[in-house]
Amino acid sequence: MSMTDPIADMLTRIRNANMAKLQKVDIPSSNLKVNLANVLKSEGFVKNYKVIADNKQGVLRVYLKYIDDKDSVISEIKRVSKPGGRVYVSSDKIPSVKNGMGIAVLSTSKGIITDKVAREAGVGGEVICTVW
Repeated sequence: MSMTDPIADMLTRIRNANMAKLQKVDIPSSNLKVNLANVLKSEGFVKNYKVIADNKQGVLRVYLKYIDDKDSVISEIKRVSKPGGRVYVSSDKIPSVKNGMGIAVLSTSKGIITDKVAREAGVGGEVICTVW
């Protein structure tokens, strides 16, 4: 069975692992998912990630981050742009998540970046997800 939205699958796996208080979660790897994990790490939402090679597409292992080993750093992680309804924004319409407390992740011509970086660079793009 083919998966229609692998990014939503990645976000759901992270969300479920957070609710189950798991230390790590394995996700089928792709370049977009690795770039998304890199943004989540640089913004402090996950501890780390690594790509494990196998004979197929590889596995992206994401190490989750908790406050005092009980509360998850990620309160909410939500897919915005879906295969059935893409959400594109210009540089002056980039959404602010929870008044700057969270981030919006965008796919732009400069790569996968946060809303703050996109505003500074003056580029718009597809809003992949929001995290706070």
